[in-house]
Amino acid sequence: MSTKTTLSNSINRFADGLVRWLASIVVGFVCVSCDGDDGTRVSDFNSGWKFSLQDDPLLDDPAQTLQYDDSDWRVLRLPHDWSVESPFSKDLEGCGGYLPGGVGWYRKHFKVDVGEDQLVYLCFDGVYNRAEVWINGEKLGFHPFGYSPFNFDITPYLNASGEDNVVAVKVDHSRYADSRWYTGSGIYRNVDLVTTNKLHVPVWGTFIRTPTVSQESATIEIDIDVKNAFAKPKSIQVVTKIFDDQQNVVAQQSSDETIPAQTTRTAEQILSVDSPKLWDISDPNLYVAEISIVNEGSVIDSYRTRFGIRTIRFDRDTGFSINGKPTLIKGVCLHHAAGLVGAAVPKGVWKRRFAKLIAAGCNAIRTAHNPASSEFLDLCDEMGLLVQEEFYDEWDNPKDKRLNMMENHDDRITRGHAEFFQDWAESDLKATMLRDRNHPCIFQWSIGNEIEWTYPRYREASGYFDADAKGNYFWTPPHLSPDEVRKRLDSTEPGKYVLADTAMKLSRWTKQMDTTRPVTANCILPSVSHASGYTDALDVVGYSYRRVVYDFARRNYPEKIVMGTENLGQWHEWKAVLERPFISGVFLWTGADYMGEANGAWPRKGVLSGLIDTAGFEKPSYHLMKTLWSDQPHVYLATQALDDSDYKIDKETGIVATEPADAWTRRTWNWHKVNRHWNYETGQTIVAEVYANSDRVELLLNNRSLGVKSLSDFPDRIFKWAVPFESGDLVARTSSASDQLQTAGTPRSIKLTIDRSSLEADGNDVAHVVAQVVDENGIAVRSIESEVVFEVDGAVRSLGVDNGSGTTVVQYQSDRVQTHQGRCLLIVQSNQKPGTATIRARAGEMQSNEIELRVK
Repeated sequence: MSTKTTLSNSINRFADGLVRWLASIVVGFVCVSCDGDDGTRVSDFNSGWKFSLQDDPLLDDPAQTLQYDDSDWRVLRLPHDWSVESPFSKDLEGCGGYLPGGVGWYRKHFKVDVGEDQLVYLCFDGVYNRAEVWINGEKLGFHPFGYSPFNFDITPYLNASGEDNVVAVKVDHSRYADSRWYTGSGIYRNVDLVTTNKLHVPVWGTFIRTPTVSQESATIEIDIDVKNAFAKPKSIQVVTKIFDDQQNVVAQQSSDETIPAQTTRTAEQILSVDSPKLWDISDPNLYVAEISIVNEGSVIDSYRTRFGIRTIRFDRDTGFSINGKPTLIKGVCLHHAAGLVGAAVPKGVWKRRFAKLIAAGCNAIRTAHNPASSEFLDLCDEMGLLVQEEFYDEWDNPKDKRLNMMENHDDRITRGHAEFFQDWAESDLKATMLRDRNHPCIFQWSIGNEIEWTYPRYREASGYFDADAKGNYFWTPPHLSPDEVRKRLDSTEPGKYVLADTAMKLSRWTKQMDTTRPVTANCILPSVSHASGYTDALDVVGYSYRRVVYDFARRNYPEKIVMGTENLGQWHEWKAVLERPFISGVFLWTGADYMGEANGAWPRKGVLSGLIDTAGFEKPSYHLMKTLWSDQPHVYLATQALDDSDYKIDKETGIVATEPADAWTRRTWNWHKVNRHWNYETGQTIVAEVYANSDRVELLLNNRSLGVKSLSDFPDRIFKWAVPFESGDLVARTSSASDQLQTAGTPRSIKLTIDRSSLEADGNDVAHVVAQVVDENGIAVRSIESEVVFEVDGAVRSLGVDNGSGTTVVQYQSDRVQTHQGRCLLIVQSNQKPGTATIRARAGEMQSNEIELRVK
C-alpha cells in the first residue's frame, strides 16, 4: 500500500483554479497546527524502540518479521539520528559533513486496546530516508523522501487487544551522499499513534481561512473533513468552539451532516471572532479551535488545535506588509539539522536558536531546502517567526552533491531524490501542505531552490559563462537583453524535461491545496528564468545572490514582485534593500553554520556563513546584522592584529580602511577574521572595530579616550581605530550602550552557566551548559584553548559536546572537547523520571563550579 493513496480524500475537494497575483497579493488567514490533540487522540510513540545498524542492506534473517529476535538490539527513544553519533572521517564525503550513512532497522513492541468502533493511525513526521514500514510482518508501504510526513492506517494489521504487536522500519541511507547538505539518518522526527472513532476528523483534516480581517472582527471559514469508516451512513453534528488565550469561548458554530458509509465528506463552517487579537511577528497571538463530532448525543471525536489570525500582502511597488503594516523581511535560511544533535533536533535546541535570532531582529526563516518538522513550525507560531517553507532542492534532474550546480558525478551514493521525483513529487508536496498549511507562521510556499543549474540551457542562455564574458553572474548585471536570452533559449534543445513546465505543475499542485499564500522559488539565474516562463509560475520571484539584478527586473519586468531569498550576511546586501522600496527583504545564508558542503575541505566539516555557529554562539556577523535589524541599542567590539586583518592604514590620513576602499561591497559568505579578546604583544598595532546602531562611537583604553568617530566616515558601517596594544580595558560606547574587552591572565578555572534551572521529566526537554575558561579575576580567556571534560550525573543524559568551530572533528557524542575561543557547549536531556542532576567540568588542573539541575 502506497502512502500516496492516503491523501486522495483530502486533496480531491480542492479546485484546480489558480489565483494569480500580478500587482499585489493580499490574503487573510487563520490556521491550525498538525493533527489535533484533545489529550486522547494522539499518543507519543517515541519511547521503547530498538535499533540496529546493519552493514548488509539485505539481511539473511529479515528484521520485519514478528518472530525476529531483537533482544540484543539497542533500546532508544526517538527522534534518532545515527549519523551524528558516529566519528567524523576524512574518507567519507564532505557534502554530508564527513559522517556516514548506512542501513538501520528500528523495531517497537507494543500492545494496544482497540475497540471495534476504533481506528489506529501510525504517523511519521520524517524518516531519512527510503523507509519501508511493516507491522506484524505485513508491509505497510515505502516512503523514499526524507523530509515529508506520512502515515498509515494500521488497524487491519493489529493483533487482538493484549497481544504483542511489532512495528519494523528499515531505513536505507546507504546512499549517504544523496542530498545537499548534511541529512542525518534514521527516524529523526517524532512518531505518533493516533486513535480515533471510525467516525472522525482524519489526520490533517482541517483547513481554516479568514477572507476578511479587521480590528472589529475576523470571518473564519473552516473546512472540516469527516471520515465515516462504518458500513452504514451516519448522521452527526460538527460542533466548533474557538477559545482565546484565557480559555474564553469567543465563537462557536455547529452543523448537521450526513456522511455516507466508507466516505469522507467536508463540512464547511463560517464563524466570526469579535475584536480579534492578530498573530504578528511582534505579538504572536494564538487561539484554540475545538472541533467535536457528535453522534447520537455523544462526542465521539474531538480535534483541538491552536491557530492564529493575520493578513499578509505582497505588492510590486511597496513590498511586504502584515496586518496592514509595511514590514521588511529580515530573514535567514536554516537547514533542518542543528550541530551536535544532528537532524534529531529537540524543540528546546530550536527555541534557543530562534530566541538568539529574534534578539538580532530576525523575523523570518526559509527552510532551506526542504520542509521542516512540525515542532519547528509550532515554535515559529509561538515565537512570531515568518516561514517560507521550501519543498525541493532538485526536480527532474539531479544536482551535484559534491560540487554543486549540475550533476558531474555518476556514482550510487550520490543518487538523490530526483530518481523518485516523477512518481512522488505531487504526493510529497501535498502531504506536507496538508500538515502545514494551517500554521500562521507560513507566509510563502517555495517550490524549489536554484533549480536552473540542473537544466543546462539556462546556464548557456545567461551569457555569463561565455568564453568572452566579462565579469561574473555574482556581481555583474545581465549583459543580454530579455530578447537575446529568449533567442538563445529558442536555439537550444529543451531536453527531456522543461523547467518552466515542471514549475507550472508544482505551482498548480500548490494552489490546489492553498491559495492564501504566494508561491515562490529561489532563482539563481533570474534573467533567464524570467525570459523562459519559469517565473510565470511564481507569485513572488525570489533571487539567489542576485541583488545586482533588482534594477534589471524593475526595468524589464515591472509587473513582477521580486525579493531576495538567498543573500549574503553583509551590509551591502541589506543596503540594496533599503534603497529599493519594491524589494520586500532578504533571507541570509545562513542563520546558523551547518554541516556539509565541504567537499575536499577536511578538516572543515561544514559551511561557516552563519550568524551563529554550530553550538549556537553568536558570531561577529550576528552583531553587525543586529545593528541593522534591531532598534535596541547595541555595540559590539572586536579586534585583530593589523598584519592579520583586511585593513590598511592610510599614511596621510591615518584612516583604517579596506584596500581597495570598496572591497567591502564584494564581501561574501564568511566574515573577515576578527578576535573577541584583548591579548596581544605590547606595542603591536591592533585594529579595533566596532559595530553599533549609533551615529557616533567613542573608544577608550584604560579610561583614556581614543576619539569619537562618526558612522558617516565608514561606508561599510564598521567603526575602526588603529590602537598600539597595551594591556587593560578596551571600551566602546555610545550614548546608550557599550561593550568591553579586558586583557585576560593565565587560565585558572572553568565557569559553567546553564540556560534552564529545571526540566520536564518527559525525555525531550533540554538544557544548554556553556563552559568558559576564565582567569583568576573571572575574565574570559579567549586566546588560549584547553580540553574540557564534562561530568554528568543523575536524571539527565548527555546529548554531546561542541565548541562551535567548523574545523573541530572530534566526535560529538563525547564527554570532552577542545575549547574554541575558550568555551564549549554541553547539551543535556531529561530522563522520564523526576530527580536531580549535577554537572561539573575540568580541564587539567582547572575545575568548574557545580551546577544542579532539577528534573520534575
